[in-house]
Amino acid sequence: MGTESSAATRVAGFAPVANADARILILGTMPGVVSLTEARYYANPRNAFWPIAAQLFGVSQALPYEARLQALRQAGVALWDVLADCERPGSLDAAIVSATAVPNDFGAFFAGHPALRIVGFNGARAAQLYRRHVLPALGSQAPALRYVALPSTSPAHAAQGFEQKLAAWRVLLEGGDG
Repeated sequence: MGTESSAATRVAGFAPVANADARILILGTMPGVVSLTEARYYANPRNAFWPIAAQLFGVSQALPYEARLQALRQAGVALWDVLADCERPGSLDAAIVSATAVPNDFGAFFAGHPALRIVGFNGARAAQLYRRHVLPALGSQAPALRYVALPSTSPAHAAQGFEQKLAAWRVLLEGGDG
C-alpha cells in the first residue's frame, strides 16, 4: 500500500464560478487536498487567494464561502481550474502526472462567457498546463484574450511575500474592464 506522498490519486476539480458577463477569469491547476476535502476553492487558510481577492475585488474574507463566491461573480470575476481531473499525489502542482491531465471544456466556457477580456493563471503550472492541453484543442476557436501568468497564491510558493503577490495580481484590474 502506497503512501500519500508516492501514490498518485485520481482527483477531479469543481464547476466554474462565473456569471455570463464575467470579464476576468482566474485559473488554477487543480484544487489541493484541503480544498477537495472541504469542496471549496482555496480552502487552505494559508493560501493567499482570498486575502488577494479582498484587496482587489472587495470580497470580504469574513463572508461565508457562498457569499464570497457571489461577491466575486458580482465583481465580474470567474474562477475555475485548467484541469477537470488528473492523477496527483498530495496537493503540489508539480506532482500532477501530466500524462493523466484532462482539461476542462474551455470551448464551451468561452462561448458562454463572451465578455471575458483577461485570463490570470494562478501559478506557472496553470499557465503551462493551459498551453499544453487547452490551446491546441481550441485551435482557431481560441478567443482573443489577454493572458497573464501570476505568482501562485499557494503557501508552497513562499518565494514571494503577500505584498509582492498582491502587486503582481493588480494587473488583473488593468485588463478586466474592457
